[in-house]
Amino acid sequence: MGMVKVVGLVLHPRRDCGSAIDAIVKWAARRDVTVLGLHDEIDRIDCEAVAVSQEEMVERAGLLVSLGGDGTMLRTMRLVEGRKTPVLGVNVGRLGFLAEVDLPELPSALSAIDEHKFTVEPRLAVRTRLPDGKEVSAFNDIALVRVPGDGLAAIGIAVEKKNFVNYAADAVIVSTPTGSTAYSFSAGGPIVSPNVEGLIVTASAAHSSFNRPLMLALQERLDLDVLPTSGRLAIEVDGIIEGYCGPGDRLCVEPVPSAAQVIRLGNTSFYERARRKLRVEGSAQVGVPESAEAVVVDAFERQRYELLVGGEVAGVLHYRRHGDQIELMHTEIEQTFSGRGLASRLATAALEDARSRATPVVASCPFVHGFLERHPEYSDLLAKQPADS
Repeated sequence: MGMVKVVGLVLHPRRDCGSAIDAIVKWAARRDVTVLGLHDEIDRIDCEAVAVSQEEMVERAGLLVSLGGDGTMLRTMRLVEGRKTPVLGVNVGRLGFLAEVDLPELPSALSAIDEHKFTVEPRLAVRTRLPDGKEVSAFNDIALVRVPGDGLAAIGIAVEKKNFVNYAADAVIVSTPTGSTAYSFSAGGPIVSPNVEGLIVTASAAHSSFNRPLMLALQERLDLDVLPTSGRLAIEVDGIIEGYCGPGDRLCVEPVPSAAQVIRLGNTSFYERARRKLRVEGSAQVGVPESAEAVVVDAFERQRYELLVGGEVAGVLHYRRHGDQIELMHTEIEQTFSGRGLASRLATAALEDARSRATPVVASCPFVHGFLERHPEYSDLLAKQPADS
């Protein structure tokens, strides 16, 4: 008996999620699984998912699937905050930290979840009450940010009800370990494993003499006091302005352990994702390697060609083999490597490999299809009949 009976979908507001939805609906039909989506998201797409309210989807779904990037994943986690409903992140666009699978791996990932072949990674949230009384929570961070035209963010950091340090900065960020690679990282904070239990306090562009981040234990009370010298500040919750505060206001920031459950299938680790997303380089390496140093390898166990620059994965081309044919499905280049012609190098390598193996090619990837139109010398590789999907 499968574990999943009802799947809920949360979509990126702008990216095309049609292919991912089709894959989920087809998988669900084979297993007699119901697929739900939110009214304002599903209604703009012609699909067989059932449109429901947010409350109904959260109540009925035994699995939530986030289709988008990290922002969509954070929104999905907030939907099920405090529940045991697991969340699967599917990358639709640029590589993120929270997404677990790419589109070509989606059907097999759903089957693995249905067969209990996954682990769950609990994620910490932070919560506070705004000056107007509204309660908000975040899985990345809560930040007090300078409003353009007003003064600096002058914030007193009180631990266990005693002042520890005063920051004067463009922003003061209270981050979870999940959010350590987001705003906090850009402000000079540490990279922290999501398995660590603690909060990070980071000052962005600090104008005070003390500018080091702080790491607090979960049981230590944290208060942010807006000092008399501060300007009016925006309160950002996972990057969204939820309110404002000013001199004399105090925000108590509380941790919420295990506020959401993120599915992991064991394909990549947090540190692999951090190296790829943040371009972490070895100390012996200076600068960014030139494109000429790029190497393409067939990562057959993951059914994809990987383009390596300086040992790092800069791009991938997913494929699937159907008998004696190969289907080239989806090409993706890391944002930091875009504009260097690396996608063309990936396509060339894949097509040359197919030629060397005398393997007919099916080009379902839009980029590869366009590449073949521009390079007719590879047209002889195209399969006479499309491969079975």
